[in-house]
Amino acid sequence: MADSTNVLALETPILPVLAQRRSPRAYSPQPVPPEALRQVFAAASSAASCFGEQPWRYLVGAQATSPEAFAGILASMGEFNQVWAKNAPVLGVSIAKLTFSHDGNPNAWARHDVGQATATLAIQATELGLQVHQMAGFSPDKLRAAFSIPADYEPVAVFTLGYPGDPASLPDGLREKELAPRTRKPLAEFLFEGAWPGLAEERYDQAPV
Repeated sequence: MADSTNVLALETPILPVLAQRRSPRAYSPQPVPPEALRQVFAAASSAASCFGEQPWRYLVGAQATSPEAFAGILASMGEFNQVWAKNAPVLGVSIAKLTFSHDGNPNAWARHDVGQATATLAIQATELGLQVHQMAGFSPDKLRAAFSIPADYEPVAVFTLGYPGDPASLPDGLREKELAPRTRKPLAEFLFEGAWPGLAEERYDQAPV
């Protein structure tokens, strides 16, 4: 069932699944079925990448089936994120392989490609009634220590994955963020045809999720 909370309203219509994608903090304790988990990562594998390298790697910890991995990922997060992320049924880490497999040279586009894969993953999750919340608030060093991540692989982001829950379960400040209207910059602020414009100012007042 599609998530109908805070569906994004844009000036130009887009696919409903894109408008329904959001970054919740309230999660249901309902486990994510193994087949659904496989589907979202299969979607990630469909993303484009430089030279077809597919530099994305994912570490996953599910409360129901891999609690030690779940705890290791949770421990890498900042305390602010741990408060709510501990209730998600699945935690994940996106990781970039920083060198090309065919020649060993640095892959300057690896992080970009990992972002593409994770965005595709998030859209597939939304189609299945799941939601993903990606975060920068984590310690790569803690992840390296906990999971023995090699030096030529870089943790890019951590994320929650699960079925959206009741916003009332969140502390007051987070509940407000969960229910705040979602907005985006108008196209004119980031779409430039023909030349780079002289913008008077950049706006940073938009809802982040």
